[in-house]
Amino acid sequence: MSIHIKTPDDILKMRVAGRLASEVLDFITPHVKAGITTGELDRLCHDYMVNVQHTIPAPLNYAPPGHSPYPKSICTSINHQVCHGIPGDKVLRNGDIVNLDITVIKDGFHGDTSRMFLVGESSRQAARLCEVTYEAMWRGIRVVRPGAHLGDIGHVIQTFAETSGYSVVREFCGHGIGRNFHEAPQVLHYGRAGTGTKLQAGMVFTIEPMITAGKKAIRQLGDGWTIVTADHSLSAQWEHTVLVTDTGFEVLTTSEGSPPPP
Repeated sequence: MSIHIKTPDDILKMRVAGRLASEVLDFITPHVKAGITTGELDRLCHDYMVNVQHTIPAPLNYAPPGHSPYPKSICTSINHQVCHGIPGDKVLRNGDIVNLDITVIKDGFHGDTSRMFLVGESSRQAARLCEVTYEAMWRGIRVVRPGAHLGDIGHVIQTFAETSGYSVVREFCGHGIGRNFHEAPQVLHYGRAGTGTKLQAGMVFTIEPMITAGKKAIRQLGDGWTIVTADHSLSAQWEHTVLVTDTGFEVLTTSEGSPPPP
């Protein structure tokens, strides 16, 4: 699959889609607290996307080859869940950490982003995992520029995560994005500097490291979607959609409520 270089008009539309995805997270932030179910978070986000933003929730009924259609509008991954947690009757409890992953479609283009949330008073260990994962994502973002390689992104993320005492999930990665939810290239969160595809202006992709407090091994639950750590250790993930510019990078998935870069 070839990498689609975005036109100036594509980029304008992707800025809008990215901002709207981030604004869903701004909207839902005050609701992420002990006592709410993940299903209620999904309902609130769905209504906001469809009725307020007039966007399409990209995950709803998304069905890549080999998967049944995803049944909800967002992903909610709690504690040892790595990614693709399906919202339902699970009640958030004090001390939980949860990733909310949002992808919207606006005018045919996708905006994809996720944030970690600490529910109530989380442990210092859980908070540190979230902080290190956020910094790992930003370290990957900051090496993006024309002429750099995809392997440079993975290398800095892996090095920082592992020297901090954590592991990087290998089976899931960032991806190109645009008119399609998932496009070339794959953006690994581990690897060797100077390897892989050379970056050029107009490329747009996500950087979304999944970092675990234990070992990197994962397994899939029986629902066909939810991924968990094999050793039941905590996992964290942050995600931004990034444009390669003529001189460096632009993060497309920011809004008024976005956490500042570390």
